[in-house]
Amino acid sequence: MSNRIFVNLPVKDLDRSIGFFTSLGFSFNPQFTDEKATCMVIGDNIYIMLLVNQFFKTFTKKELVDASRATECIIALSVDDRSRVDDIADKAIIAGAFEPRPAQDQGFMYYRNFQDLDGHLWEVIHMDESVMEQE
Repeated sequence: MSNRIFVNLPVKDLDRSIGFFTSLGFSFNPQFTDEKATCMVIGDNIYIMLLVNQFFKTFTKKELVDASRATECIIALSVDDRSRVDDIADKAIIAGAFEPRPAQDQGFMYYRNFQDLDGHLWEVIHMDESVMEQE
């Protein structure tokens, strides 16, 4: 059985969000993209659905969180090496993201955080499994 994960995030300006994440190197599935939503491809079975606020509200009766003021979740992405962590985080900052804290290096794990244009928190992580095995 092939399992997939779809994370749904509300966004204020879909075109602006698409531009931001495109500048980080992500692609989008045009079959699931229109003026209300897009499907950002993270991996073979992992997707982020960016939904404009009004459309997102049709899926819940709860109030939407203003992610620029409150944390609803942290989306963590694992990458193959430290340089990729820095590459994605640096591109995010150049594209308008905010880095709320400095890079963290715990020996076996290196990560950086950024807050995207809508305030959603992201972590880009590299875990060195060879170092983990030694500990």
